[in-house]
Amino acid sequence: MKLAFLLWLASVLPQPIADRACMAGTIYLEARSEPVAGQLAVAEVALRRVDSGQWGDSLCAVLTAPGQFALSTMPQNYILQEVDSMERSWALANLAIAMWSLPPQLRPSVVPKADHFFASDTPVPSWARGYPLARIGDHSFYRAD
Repeated sequence: MKLAFLLWLASVLPQPIADRACMAGTIYLEARSEPVAGQLAVAEVALRRVDSGQWGDSLCAVLTAPGQFALSTMPQNYILQEVDSMERSWALANLAIAMWSLPPQLRPSVVPKADHFFASDTPVPSWARGYPLARIGDHSFYRAD
């Protein structure tokens, strides 16, 4: 499936399903080779950003904001071809969204307070100051105040 098709689906599906499609695509693109904790941590960053209201008012808005996540930085003709990874991404998107719907004091958190991350194979961004809150797989997680 091409990324363009996934984004088109997210644009025509009802909001809760569209958000899951955007989250699954993001987990796949950002962290499919990471351990489950790393995939859930990527999802948690996105969900925390929705709660903050600074990056958009829906999960798809946050995940497709220019330059923020792979949904907006990957070429539209990119093919999501690893079927097993995509199925796992959908399952983890559902799990992450369900966990985040719990009251804040009951939510399990993989990367408490993190609202940014970057992969170790990319240049260190200017907002990454000090030590990361966590390192999971090839990603470092930060709170960028």
